[in-house]
Amino acid sequence: MYDVGTRKQALALVSQGRSLSSVSRQTGVSRAAIRSWRTRLEPLSPPRSEPCPRCSETPRDPDDPPAYAYLLGLYLGDGCVSPAPRGVYFLRVACSDAWPGLIDACAEAMRSARPDNKVFRVPRQGCQNVTCHSKHWPCLFPQHGPGKKHEREIALEPWQQRIVGAHPWDFVRGLIHSDGCRITNWTTRVIGGETKRYEYPRYFFTNKSDDIRKLFTDTLDRLGVEWTHCTRAGKEYDISVARRASVALMDAHVGPKY
Repeated sequence: MYDVGTRKQALALVSQGRSLSSVSRQTGVSRAAIRSWRTRLEPLSPPRSEPCPRCSETPRDPDDPPAYAYLLGLYLGDGCVSPAPRGVYFLRVACSDAWPGLIDACAEAMRSARPDNKVFRVPRQGCQNVTCHSKHWPCLFPQHGPGKKHEREIALEPWQQRIVGAHPWDFVRGLIHSDGCRITNWTTRVIGGETKRYEYPRYFFTNKSDDIRKLFTDTLDRLGVEWTHCTRAGKEYDISVARRASVALMDAHVGPKY
């Protein structure tokens, strides 16, 4: 970036009848830059980026709380915040190629959180890493820290709890879209001597973190959704929602991945 004085000096030399090449050699400024200064002398002001709502003098909630609640659920499930050069951080959420609608929803939620930062998709085998860089992801996701999420404490800040309390279904949808699923179970019953097969829908949420599972089940409790633990190999990693009324609630507000 050249100051206005340097620009005026170069243009003064050109006005004396000097060629762009000779002025470029004398000043060390490219011919293209000198040519552009003929049209516009003043340097362009850098675009103003949207301030971080948590870093402002008076911290406030993100501008789109429902989208943030959804993105928080995605981050706690399949997301991570990683440091990059020059104090920048990358937020990455791994999304399966099987659910293109989920990939789009994730990208839109990231854009709503940092509208001035580019969101891009990095292809990986069987999935895409929806990614966005910003200096402020640790502000928006204070759960960021060294190590795996299930090996450290995960707790929401009061302002995050307030958002989740106001938009619980968006939070649950983000958790299901990251580490959950809606499947069709089946069982058999003998009725009148005849074995009959019955199918029924069921939601699962699977996460190794006790804290993240509790955030999920506490939110379900507030929503009136009944759930149970499903133990596998002695580990209670799975949360099941199978009661008909509770599945109907989940279908109305969450639904299958798409």
